[in-house]
Amino acid sequence: MALLEVRDLASGYGELQVLWGVDLDLDSGLLTSLVGSNGAGKTTLLRSIMGRLPLKEGTVVFKDEDVGGMSAHEKAGRGLILVPEGRQLFTSMTVEENLEMGATVPRAAAKAKENREKVYELFPRLKERAGQKAGTLSGGEQQMCAVARGIMSEPEILMVDELSLGLAPVLALNLFKALKLLREEGMTILLVEQNVHLALKISDYAYVLSEGRVSLHGTAAEVEGNQEVRKAYLGI
Repeated sequence: MALLEVRDLASGYGELQVLWGVDLDLDSGLLTSLVGSNGAGKTTLLRSIMGRLPLKEGTVVFKDEDVGGMSAHEKAGRGLILVPEGRQLFTSMTVEENLEMGATVPRAAAKAKENREKVYELFPRLKERAGQKAGTLSGGEQQMCAVARGIMSEPEILMVDELSLGLAPVLALNLFKALKLLREEGMTILLVEQNVHLALKISDYAYVLSEGRVSLHGTAAEVEGNQEVRKAYLGI
């Protein structure tokens, strides 16, 4: 059963339409990647699902409830969580304080202590930096903090936008390993990622977005084996 169902979604910015009739399903406990070239509409889709952009058409159904008209805050309260592109941390606050902000929704408050221990185990470097202001962290540490803040929100679905953007390969690889571990623990994840090869390696399912439309979807192995994908995104 799909935990999230997107049907015929159309969205954009003002009069500029970016997405056209997008369908997408997220099955519980799976890691699904959304890949495509720059400008294909990947970030727009996440923002539209989350409620940061209004829908022009279509529906978003989360746990059998139509949430298309809900605000981002209401969706977060139900467990739909977005780790945005660019991290968007509270830079003048400490790592610990940023994590606490992730646990402000009522459903997460009761598990704040448990989840804090979880993210410090997943990202030991954050524990070392707990009292340090987020704005003074390296790019990789900031991305760890952004993902950790998302986990603190007790997500039913964790959506991550551009996990590895601007990071050194070794730091990006550590973050991919963290997402894979979360998926193995049963978390449902939607990943938007520019590194198509690594994204498909850790994913169960994948969608290819092209010019605002889904051009291909299937298991990660099927998508990786597609000749057009191999040529366009994998350099093969």
